[in-house]
Amino acid sequence: MKENVLASETQTGAPAFGRGRSWAQVMERYGILVVFMLLVAASALLSPVFLRPANILNVLRQISITGVIALGMTFVILTAGIDLSVGSVVALVTVLAASFQRLGLVPVLLLGLAVGSAMGLINGVGIAMGRISPLIMTLAMMYMGRGLAFMYSGGLPIYGIRPAFIQFGNGFTVGIPNSVLYFVVLLILSIAVLRFTAFGRFVLAVGSNEEAARLAGVRVSRVKVQVYVLSGLFSGFAGLVYAGQLGIGVALAGLGYELSAIAAVVIGGTSLFGGQGSVFGTFLGAAIVGVTNNLLNLMGIDPLVQDFMKGLIILAAVLINRRRT
Repeated sequence: MKENVLASETQTGAPAFGRGRSWAQVMERYGILVVFMLLVAASALLSPVFLRPANILNVLRQISITGVIALGMTFVILTAGIDLSVGSVVALVTVLAASFQRLGLVPVLLLGLAVGSAMGLINGVGIAMGRISPLIMTLAMMYMGRGLAFMYSGGLPIYGIRPAFIQFGNGFTVGIPNSVLYFVVLLILSIAVLRFTAFGRFVLAVGSNEEAARLAGVRVSRVKVQVYVLSGLFSGFAGLVYAGQLGIGVALAGLGYELSAIAAVVIGGTSLFGGQGSVFGTFLGAAIVGVTNNLLNLMGIDPLVQDFMKGLIILAAVLINRRRT
């Protein structure tokens, strides 16, 4: 099949590249990486500050929290799902983490991860077994989660986060922000899970053709529940890091993070129809957004224009991926 496709493209006059690949095929496969490299090069030319190590670390730090959320979102979208509740998970975990500081660092971390996983489990069960649309189920959880955060905190900031927890979220290790290290570790683990485990193959199979996956013996409902639990787990961890960085717990934490995470996944080339995409692509998508924001800040561009530019980037990414889809 692959040889026939390449042969037909050669016959139609597509320019060859390497081992029979056309330039169009190369751009289709590596287009996001090319866009990222061109953006970095343009940023370096437009701002002499951009390539300084401190600024690069700042960009990575800025995308680390939404990047962690986007990693979990990637698994969900690969199954042709969506998770709009991730920002609310961040909010609820943030206020709970601030409130239970007296328990110590490790118990608070376990609590945050458990809360995030539980909210993901509810989403997964409702979608896989209750046959509720992912959009509706996670939209309901988005309101419920943030509502719980406001009810618990009374709408007021919760102070008293201890130095050990602030060090966890806002500290440095060998000169690198801890949040960046967490993001890199979870990125590597996510790539390994998707590419080298049976679970990763099941996720792609469910997103590609749910009925065919079921006939092949894949337990589709279980896979769907697992990806939403994973998304909740990653969002809960992001909430813990956010609380450590902010130093307080607020119910407004994570507002709009679901849109930023979805944008990173889509820009990275993952299809909203499921079955196609990569975790590394999500990293590139988050990095493109982060570099764009950083460059516009360095150039003194109005924040309202920055939002407009984000919209253009998302639209361009969707148009680029139409041919592949």
